Amino acid sequence: MLSALRVILLYLQPYRAQVWLLLAGLLIDLAWAVLFGMSFQYIVDEAIAKHDEALLWSVLIGLVAAALLSAMAAIGRDYLYARLGTSVMNDLRLRMFEHLQRLSAGYYSKVQIGDIMSRFSTDLSAVQNAVILAIPETILGTLGLITISTLLFIFSWQLALLTVLGLPLAMLGPRILGPRAERDSYLVRHEEAKIASTVQENVSAQPVIRAFSLAPLQLGAFRSQLRGFYKISLRFNLLAYLVERTPNLAFLLLQIAVFGFGAVQCFNGELSLGSLIAFNVLLGYLSSYVTSLTRVMPPLLLAAGGIRRIQELLDTTPHVADAAAAAALPPIADALAFADVNFSYTGEHKNLDHVSFTIRRGANVAVVGGSGSGKSTALALIARFYDPDTGAVTLDGRDLRSATLGSLRGQLGIVFQESFLFNTTIRENIRFGRPDASDEEVEAAARAAEIHDLVVSLPDGYDTIVGERGGRLSGGQRQRVAIARAIVRDPAILLLDEATSALDPTTEAAVNTTLERLGRQRTVISVTHRLASTVNADQILVFDRGRLVEQGNSNELLAQGGMYKKLWDKQQGLVISEDGARAGIEPERLRAVPVLSKLADAMLAKLAKMFLSERVSEDRKVIREGDTTVDKFYIIARGKVAVLKRQPDGTDVQVATLQDGDHFGEVALLKDTPRNATIRTLTPCIFLTLQRRQFMELIQSDPRLRSQFNIVSELRGTVPQTLV
Repeated sequence: MLSALRVILLYLQPYRAQVWLLLAGLLIDLAWAVLFGMSFQYIVDEAIAKHDEALLWSVLIGLVAAALLSAMAAIGRDYLYARLGTSVMNDLRLRMFEHLQRLSAGYYSKVQIGDIMSRFSTDLSAVQNAVILAIPETILGTLGLITISTLLFIFSWQLALLTVLGLPLAMLGPRILGPRAERDSYLVRHEEAKIASTVQENVSAQPVIRAFSLAPLQLGAFRSQLRGFYKISLRFNLLAYLVERTPNLAFLLLQIAVFGFGAVQCFNGELSLGSLIAFNVLLGYLSSYVTSLTRVMPPLLLAAGGIRRIQELLDTTPHVADAAAAAALPPIADALAFADVNFSYTGEHKNLDHVSFTIRRGANVAVVGGSGSGKSTALALIARFYDPDTGAVTLDGRDLRSATLGSLRGQLGIVFQESFLFNTTIRENIRFGRPDASDEEVEAAARAAEIHDLVVSLPDGYDTIVGERGGRLSGGQRQRVAIARAIVRDPAILLLDEATSALDPTTEAAVNTTLERLGRQRTVISVTHRLASTVNADQILVFDRGRLVEQGNSNELLAQGGMYKKLWDKQQGLVISEDGARAGIEPERLRAVPVLSKLADAMLAKLAKMFLSERVSEDRKVIREGDTTVDKFYIIARGKVAVLKRQPDGTDVQVATLQDGDHFGEVALLKDTPRNATIRTLTPCIFLTLQRRQFMELIQSDPRLRSQFNIVSELRGTVPQTLV
């Protein structure tokens, strides 16, 4: 609690003048308590005992005047409480928000959104209660204890000594229980943050929850989480109340003892009746000050946990920041280069392994490779979302770490796969690319991104609110607004991270044409897994497991017959309709599926016609581990999925990512067994699916095909019982 008080006093330092005024008001309150207590001696011993009417009225009028002055001072204090509390909280909110802007991308990849939001809500609320309630009560209680204890010696040093000796006993409970309560306070705040994260995730996942009837499962998990929170919260609240209750009980017993001893002194003539009454009135005030101190202990304990969590955020050091001697980076004149770059997100394995390449100014560069190969990581290092562990990323030979972040990112325009839009107007979303852009420049960027005509057709035009995350616009419209946001910067380097992978084919083709036109006179670096878009690239970088394994243009890489050729072949033979609603597959492409590789051409032609198109939205579970009802074989015509394996603790861990041209569920064609993994879509997907029943009927219709298929199945070690 003392540590919490010290931190809160630091928060109050910018408002010293207001704090001194608050202290003055508290002193007036204290003076009133002293005056009121001491007045009883004069009223009883001097005015009443001696029948001094003038003195009696003088004391009473003085008390009324002092009460009015104290009331006015109390109103002023209330105003200062409100003003100080609001100012300190806004300062703290601003510090936290400002610090969040400086934190590196790595921080956001590890922390839950609900945890951050909890620090801005429940943690700050606890601190606010401490600032508005606990600080004044603590100051007044401390001053009151010192002042009243001193005055008590004037009336009876024996009674005062008994009181002072008994006060430490009143603080024994908080001293013993306080540290345990403070530890539990942090746990309560931590669990509240986890609950907030759960609620936030549940709200975001409502489409999936409804589609798969997951509400009972989610509710059960939430009940279990609340049961754990109940135990921690119950323990903390009980300790907090005991911290408040034990001093009051101890002081009540002390009051009885002091009053009894004083009554005996008064009976024996050792103490006047007025002094006894005044002493007990002051003792009552002393009790109220002790109560004030104990009353603030629960909010201070809560504030201690909140302050600790807030300080954890403020003490987090950005991993990527301007160096002390960082200087502005001039516009790119020659080349961007990676020089023997090594990088790891976790330190457990390398995400980039001795990567070196050079991209000349004005080049159109495609970065390709399998999922997790390091493509997006390379882009993240160019934008300095992260810094290399070893090696260097340079611009015209200058290490990016020696340049200011502002001068680097001022040359970059970035379009992500999922283009986040703010819940404001289309105009402001484009202007975020360059806040000082004029309306004419915003509209010029929208024209370049080919969205101007759509915008002006809307009732509110450029003042149309796009909704949360741009939800009122279609995927293609959001992407074009994001492109306009990048273009309004007039960037020298345009970074595209799977910028069109979530779009339907027609929209994707239109957006690619726009990007190709906008890329002229700029350096364009595009991460993509669709190799058809790399044909016209000046340079292609092929990544595999963090290493740069090939580079050259499309013709050169196809001639080499390496990784690029394998990726190219995998995506050939898949046909998507212009509207993106249907997909088909060429018979020869089926030969790339191992279990179908030995079948005759005629058989493959029949199979190709059996495949059906299925469109599945993002974040849907196509197959669940252990499921025995799904008997389909899938080929991904377009999209990306995650392969998940269940762990002993019941959680799912992603073990692989599949995308265009990959297939899964091959075992469904071979035997009727439970699925050994969960497949979840990462983007909107188009699947080509083949039912096992249809496949079996076709195989069994021809003894030669059946025999041929048996051979293939035996080679794969999985012979269907129906074919043996």
